[in-house]
Amino acid sequence: MSHTVRRVLFWALLTAVVVAHVGVALQSLLVLRFWEDEAFNLTVPLNLLDGLGYTSDGALSGSTLTPFDPRISTGPSVLLPAAAFIGIGIDPVIGARLVPLLYWVLLLVGLWVLGRRIAGTWAGLLAIAVPLVFDTIGAPSPIQGPADFLGEIPAAALIVWALVVLPKRAWLAGLLVGLAVQAKLIALLALPAFAVAVWALAPGTGWARIGATFRRGWLPLVMAGVPTLLVELAALIALGPAGFLDHLRGVKAFLLSGGQEQEPTTVVQKLTWFVDSWHMPGWAVVLTGLVAVALIVAGLVRARGIDRGRLALLLAASVGIAVFLGWWSTAAHTPLWIRHPAPGIFAFTPILAAFAIWGAQALWSARDDRSSGAAPAEDAPDGDDGDDAHPVTARRPHPAVRVVAALAVVLIAGSTAYGVVQHGVIGVTPPTVQTLQTQRESAAPLKEWVEANDSEWLAAQPWGAAVSMVVLSGAHLGLFDAEAMRGVPRLTFQCGTEPLAQGGPYVICAAP
Repeated sequence: MSHTVRRVLFWALLTAVVVAHVGVALQSLLVLRFWEDEAFNLTVPLNLLDGLGYTSDGALSGSTLTPFDPRISTGPSVLLPAAAFIGIGIDPVIGARLVPLLYWVLLLVGLWVLGRRIAGTWAGLLAIAVPLVFDTIGAPSPIQGPADFLGEIPAAALIVWALVVLPKRAWLAGLLVGLAVQAKLIALLALPAFAVAVWALAPGTGWARIGATFRRGWLPLVMAGVPTLLVELAALIALGPAGFLDHLRGVKAFLLSGGQEQEPTTVVQKLTWFVDSWHMPGWAVVLTGLVAVALIVAGLVRARGIDRGRLALLLAASVGIAVFLGWWSTAAHTPLWIRHPAPGIFAFTPILAAFAIWGAQALWSARDDRSSGAAPAEDAPDGDDGDDAHPVTARRPHPAVRVVAALAVVLIAGSTAYGVVQHGVIGVTPPTVQTLQTQRESAAPLKEWVEANDSEWLAAQPWGAAVSMVVLSGAHLGLFDAEAMRGVPRLTFQCGTEPLAQGGPYVICAAP
């Protein structure tokens, strides 16, 4: 294939992937329903702007105003920027959703940088396409799209950018990991990945390398703890010593229980759910994963080594995905929600996909990556595929090896393209369920009633769609079965008597 044809094909595919991302992003920002977890998170920036501090409505904590609510695992890295957007006059839902959407853009840019660093622009293209193949929509607790007001995608973006800056600014990488933890607590699981990456980048061998790892790693580790330290210090000041101890107990209980009471899950159930969480058939997911791993291993064998920068990324991605999936699959107390390991999947799977391209390139050209002084792939002169980034060994690989490498790349590219098309079609198709616009229409008469009657609280019955409508009505959010909600009007779907107000399928009923 000529250089010109390759470039035309590359730009055509890149355009298709970008268009799919834009379609999915706009659908997520403007069309998809504002669901209950988003609504619960939104109570924090709304209360902050109302002068109530970093406080949720406490719907899952007794339905009273709850500072530093442990039941909200999405943290200040997401909620504070949302408050800033809303504070300058942007609609609360749109302003809140803009934050994770901007993090999504950062995630894609970071994956492009890492993919290009690993194996040139084709690897960068694959890296930014992979997130579109990951299906988080159909789960009981979904990530509907990149603009959902949740912390998983922001955490993934911060993890990726920590890997981007790690070789030259390890302290900044540590800070970004700390901010990822304050986007979503589950990002703590990324720490082992960064530990092995720091080790891989350390000079020397044996004990000397271990010592260098500690010398290079102590400052990033400290910086990783700074955001959490500041948040907990703010909690101590706001709550006082006794309240702070209760807060810590609440965080511990939430982490140990997963926030859910349900039947224990098994490793087989979790791994099956993971395989099914892609926009392609399960058999294709397994086959593509096995081929990608085979390419990486074969590339390592054929190239007889790998430079430190790539080694750090490969180890970080491998350990990272193993830790996230390993914890989730063995945590029997957590439900079958792919949201839990999603930060690791969004961050590390695209990097491994880029390394599959690197493995195919190594098999195709038999280049030697052992020279750590060689220019990285991102500095290839033509910026096309990084083939000129390393000297090619004199002995060319057997033609059969090159054919197998090409077929493997075709399989990975084909399955990814299928997933991108599937998600792209879903992302630009109007949903058959309730949309943000229909929610706003239903909320309008409910909001009028709340304002006319100066009703400060509404109790949602049950947890679900009614939760979003309470927040859209402008009232504080409580749950119908909380002791604090006795005597408080309920927002539900049916009253035993004449409703106080009605909007679409939703009604406000007098307190029982």
